[in-house]
Amino acid sequence: MKLYIKQKAFSWRDRFTVKDEYGNDRWFAQGELFSWGRKLHVYDVYGREAAFVRRKLMVWLPRYVIEMEGFSCTLVKEFSFFRPKFYLEGVPWRMEGDFWAHEFSLADERREVMRVSKHWFTWGDSYELDIPDPNDELLCLCIVLALDGMRADAAAAAAAT
Repeated sequence: MKLYIKQKAFSWRDRFTVKDEYGNDRWFAQGELFSWGRKLHVYDVYGREAAFVRRKLMVWLPRYVIEMEGFSCTLVKEFSFFRPKFYLEGVPWRMEGDFWAHEFSLADERREVMRVSKHWFTWGDSYELDIPDPNDELLCLCIVLALDGMRADAAAAAAAT
């Protein structure tokens, strides 16, 4: 299954539309306008909240917590000098690839869980996700949204200096 994430450009808060490979709406994500730290609510096509992604504040390394239906995991940026590295707490998946180019994959011991590539030269961020198992769809989507949040936080911090 393929998903396509498109960020709405020129918005006061983060807004993402997620479509499947046939152009059908699958998910919507919307950030909170006034909040401490980045927060995204992920909704299904019926408007029900399916997941919540939030930046954890007051930590040394950037962390995003993903909460969905009694399950929680954390995306953590590792300390590194040259290449950004990430790992997941609460899920036995490992992340590999080129995070500068936004070309990476998630895998467990047996299989590839997701492959991600960013589309360049678009208004707003756009990503293509290739997810073989539909049961992993929502968690994979939230991981990519958390990575996008970390990238936006780093860009904002660099602009402020």
